[in-house]
Amino acid sequence: MASINLIEAFQDFKEAENIDRPTMMKVVEDVFKTLLRKKYGSDDNFDVIVNAEKGDLEIVRRRTIVEDGNVEDPLAEIAYSDARKIEPDYEVGEELYEEIEILDFGRRAILAAKQTLASRISDLKKNVLVKKYGDRIGDIISAEVYQVWKKEILLLDEEGNELILPKSEQIPQDYFKKGENIRAVVKKVELKNNSPVIILSRTSPSFLAKLLEIEVPEIFDGLIVIKKIVREPGERAKVAVESYDDRIDPVGACVGMKGSRIHGIVRELKNENIDVINWTNNIQLLIQRALTPAKITSMELDNEKQHVNVFLKPDQVSLAIGRKGVNIKLAQELTSLTIDVFRDNEGEPEEYDIDLDEFSDEIETWIIDELKRIGCDTARSVLDLTVDELERRTDLEKETIEDVKKIVQAEFEKE
Repeated sequence: MASINLIEAFQDFKEAENIDRPTMMKVVEDVFKTLLRKKYGSDDNFDVIVNAEKGDLEIVRRRTIVEDGNVEDPLAEIAYSDARKIEPDYEVGEELYEEIEILDFGRRAILAAKQTLASRISDLKKNVLVKKYGDRIGDIISAEVYQVWKKEILLLDEEGNELILPKSEQIPQDYFKKGENIRAVVKKVELKNNSPVIILSRTSPSFLAKLLEIEVPEIFDGLIVIKKIVREPGERAKVAVESYDDRIDPVGACVGMKGSRIHGIVRELKNENIDVINWTNNIQLLIQRALTPAKITSMELDNEKQHVNVFLKPDQVSLAIGRKGVNIKLAQELTSLTIDVFRDNEGEPEEYDIDLDEFSDEIETWIIDELKRIGCDTARSVLDLTVDELERRTDLEKETIEDVKKIVQAEFEKE
């Protein structure tokens, strides 16, 4: 049998499981028909037979047997005497089928065929990968960490395809080790040097949207719609939701009983605070909800300038602004307005302050509670008192108080 085993001869063939067999067979057929055209000038009277299961390839030449001296087309006809040399029982008018030895093409032609086939298979795999992930942009996938670099992480999906999670698309608190499975959303598919690069993200609002869809059946079923999500990854997020069913409380459904639904998402996002609010077309009501957890006293809205002055009680100002100004920044993104905060009893811009609870990741909760017990519920209220005064009024040790002051002072120096 003049055949060639493709699985052994062309190593890329066995790596092409994600390419459908008919496409694969067509590629192999095209490659060898090109060889036939180069050698014989035409492939009209040749059949390339590919056995996709075994990886076998046969090339069969078809010619009609004619009387000696009547051969007009050597590619389509063969003289009777020449046919009898192949098989004595042949008669004039019969079809002669003859297998072509692959080695007859020559070593150089076979090598070129291998290279062409490998290149075609590589292109097919790229196209399949681009289509697969191009159709999944915005979907969550799980992949295994294969290599951790300074600027990005290389992951492998279940089929061994390489995926990239750039540092810029990671939550600041993210820390992953090789072999760990992580979840992320498919952000985009790029082509670099003619190769597809699949970029994942854990900071995209769509990642939070998909996590909510997984945890909240009402969102998956379309009973609750996510109108807008704004995020400061790892710090805070605000999710505006709306229900098309008056019997469903969209905020309650998203949060779950005792926070059961939202807690899993918060853990996935490295303790990112998530404010879920009811969407409304009433812009003043939306502003109030967007500045959660602060409570607004009054506001002055200028629709033309897309600007609003918000007035709050002094103890609510730091809540409205939030640590590093994150809360007010997200409220502005959610409402598409510029928001200025004022004390309602002075009408002057509030001196920047930070609620002490915003330091819960650096200062232990029991220490914060002890400071709040004496009325120190913001960063500036702690800094306004001396170490000795704080030591006298609380049960905290001097070294602990000094550490707390350093932490809160450093936050203002950053600003």
